[in-house]
Amino acid sequence: MTEVQPQHYRICVGGRLGKTIRSAFPGLEARTRGDYTMLTGVLADQAALYGVLVEIEALGLELIEVRRLPPHRPTEQSS
Repeated sequence: MTEVQPQHYRICVGGRLGKTIRSAFPGLEARTRGDYTMLTGVLADQAALYGVLVEIEALGLELIEVRRLPPHRPTEQSS
């Protein structure tokens, strides 16, 4: 069985999210650009991703895009 690794995601929703709605997505950074908001952060597994998507739907937000980002690799230092 393969071990599930947390993944870094960027989720784009329509509109500018206020502080109250942003608080529905703890652990995700929200950045507004024009007429949409990007929610970015690490989610533990697909169940966590689906939980965010369910919350987006429950709040009546327009889902524009979900993107899994490449894993962050720390810079290796040579000795």
